[in-house]
Amino acid sequence: MKKLIILGSTGSIGKNTLDVVSRFPDEFEVIGLSCGSNISELLDQIKKFHPRIVCVKDKNASIELRSVIKNDIQIVYGTTGLLELASYEEGNFLLNALVGYLGLAPTLAAIQSGKNVATANKETLVCAGHFIMQEARTHKVKVFPIDSEHSAIFQSLQGNEQKAVAKIILTASGGPFLHHSLEQLQSVTQQEALNHPNWKMGKKITIDSATMMNKGLEVIEARWLFEISKEKIEVVIHPQSIIHSMVEYVDRSVIAQLGLPDMRTPILYALTYPKRNVLPLESLDLTKIQNLTFYKPDFEKFRCLQLAYEVLEAGDSYPIVFNVSNEIAVHAFLDTKIRFLDISKTIEKLLNIHTKTQITTIEDVFCVIDWTKKKTEELLTR
Repeated sequence: MKKLIILGSTGSIGKNTLDVVSRFPDEFEVIGLSCGSNISELLDQIKKFHPRIVCVKDKNASIELRSVIKNDIQIVYGTTGLLELASYEEGNFLLNALVGYLGLAPTLAAIQSGKNVATANKETLVCAGHFIMQEARTHKVKVFPIDSEHSAIFQSLQGNEQKAVAKIILTASGGPFLHHSLEQLQSVTQQEALNHPNWKMGKKITIDSATMMNKGLEVIEARWLFEISKEKIEVVIHPQSIIHSMVEYVDRSVIAQLGLPDMRTPILYALTYPKRNVLPLESLDLTKIQNLTFYKPDFEKFRCLQLAYEVLEAGDSYPIVFNVSNEIAVHAFLDTKIRFLDISKTIEKLLNIHTKTQITTIEDVFCVIDWTKKKTEELLTR
């Protein structure tokens, strides 16, 4: 039986995960949960799944939770609490649904404590993909992707040799602004940016989809997950989000994974690999969809995607700066402090003032994270 620890259980991925595991009570036991500030949702989850340990955002939230939970459940909080939860002895499988570089340290802790990891946390591999995958090899554990695109690639690679891969093709919906001009993007609102045509996601990742930063992060993530060079990673716009991604082989065969947009499918595959369980969702009917369309991405309009390839080429500390400056800029946009196009402009400014730092230890990663946070916040307050 998989004894699950779920980080970010009250977010979209976390709730979908709990929906999936509730269907297979003989295969999964929920050992631990974490959330930020949605204590009421966490309480409902505790009542249903009876975890042994939970982590909340801060001490006040832990006091609030303890006041209503009278059993012997262990309650921890903050960054230290996340690490304690991630390495909790009784769990054997961690699912990371956290948003941002917050997910890095607990992913590392889980791997070092011998747990397999399923991750929807792009930023962990963007900031420290080399270290994460090396630690996974050292501790003989697996890292499974949850993002629909990376899950599709993972599935399309099964049964084939790595040397036979010509390229991987990440599909992107194009978000809400696929057909906007660069001029039109000057005045888009927060509400428009949060209106994704296909997926229901948290605010941060929805904005990342609107800027196509999410696809840029996925390009970098794919480089580490699948040990493939950036020259072999291609992005195509596919508005219907039916083909989730593809792999082209050296004989020019292309294997694709298709399905209706529902995150429960890749979540279940990550949890049960290599087995496939029955999931009673709507079947894909191509006769109803009829048209599947594809476009080349506009790198001028979606500047974040172009920057992703540039920082992947530059290497070392640049992907960290790319990721962290975006997180801060997105929150500034959501707080209505900057405009939509200022997100990519802020990232580019930070990359331009950054001096490349060689990353040789995980401590180096956190030093660059701290530098980027400080410099981005300084830039946004001018």
